[in-house]
Amino acid sequence: MASKLRQLQSKACQATQFVAKHGTAYHKQLLENNRQYIQEPATIEKCNELSKQLFYTRLASIPGRCEAFRKELDYTKNLWKNKQDLKVEDAGIAALFGLECFAWFCTGEIVGRGFTFTGYFV
Repeated sequence: MASKLRQLQSKACQATQFVAKHGTAYHKQLLENNRQYIQEPATIEKCNELSKQLFYTRLASIPGRCEAFRKELDYTKNLWKNKQDLKVEDAGIAALFGLECFAWFCTGEIVGRGFTFTGYFV
């Protein structure tokens, strides 16, 4: 166990040295490649304006999202009505989706408890 800890410390040290050596160049290259997205000058007023644009753009997209949700709901209702025609693939996808939802729920519960494993597993 101690040898694995030392290996991990060595790898972390190597990663830190790599980032320290190449991090600044990567940052500069990233900014240069995405210069068209940078707002000059970066004033508080411009940041507030961009923030409001993002908020209201998201707000305006809600009706489209609601319509997509309604279509998905109608599709699911139709599948449920014709469940005798349900294929194994559709049932498998539904089962995996349910399992994924449950896994995200459990993860949220664990995170909410401060990463302690009680209740479900003990």
